[in-house]
Amino acid sequence: MTSPASPLRSTLTLLAFVLVTFAAPACSAFIAPGAWYAALNKPAWNPPSWIFGPAWTLLYTLMAIAAWLVWRRGGFRAQRGPLTWYAIQLALNAAWTPIFFGAHALGWGLVEIVALWTAILITLLRFHRVRPGAAWLLAPYLAWVTFATALNFTLWRLNAV
Repeated sequence: MTSPASPLRSTLTLLAFVLVTFAAPACSAFIAPGAWYAALNKPAWNPPSWIFGPAWTLLYTLMAIAAWLVWRRGGFRAQRGPLTWYAIQLALNAAWTPIFFGAHALGWGLVEIVALWTAILITLLRFHRVRPGAAWLLAPYLAWVTFATALNFTLWRLNAV
């Protein structure tokens, strides 16, 4: 069942999902990796810093579209469960940067990113029940966070004090 929302309401809701989704990283934009991160021992497969901006821009855009597609199947009331999980994973996404880069807490960053990965998987599975295409839009995000989790683990191991 597709939401009976007007085209204007649907477009405004898509815009709201984009704004809310991009607000997650915006809250941490003032926390730069800086000299601390540059001084860490890193694996040879650590990606160059320039890749993160384009990758996250694409991922956040896909995430917002996925949430909007789920919303279109009955609105917020009908999709409370999946959209709540979307909000949970978004909050966990926003929390990682202050923990990892802000507090320089590699171990706690690892704990947090595992929680994030779990929340993304649950969100993806909940979205799949509503709209499989929306779940597929989250697949690159889950893949990226899987890679980021492996990188966080490796950085923690290489730099354990």
